[in-house]
Amino acid sequence: MTFRSWLRHAFAMPSESAKPTERQLEIVERLAREVARRELTTPAIAFLEMSRPLNYLGSQALHFFQPIATAVLNPHDYSEFAEFLGRRDSIDWMIEKVNESEAEFTKSATQKKPTSNRELNDSSSNE
Repeated sequence: MTFRSWLRHAFAMPSESAKPTERQLEIVERLAREVARRELTTPAIAFLEMSRPLNYLGSQALHFFQPIATAVLNPHDYSEFAEFLGRRDSIDWMIEKVNESEAEFTKSATQKKPTSNRELNDSSSNE
């Protein structure tokens, strides 16, 4: 490899056309379900949008703290998540999964709500 060919590709960013791995998507979906369950969708999306320019730096910070964090967390999941954050499109994937999880959570919550006054009275008299 000549110096000229090295210099031509020295600052090239890798292509992000490939989807994240199934394991990475599973971790992101689990995180998104927790965000939706705790009803923190709006703050989570705002945080993700604000941290978009720093997502690669965040992934490097996760790699730095890995020896400490894996004492408490699953080391394989932690490492996969740190690798996922290193992708340029990771924030977009996370926002999409959070929105999907919120839609599922809202749909299941509305299905569980009593629809008539009789159901409301029956549920309150049982308590």
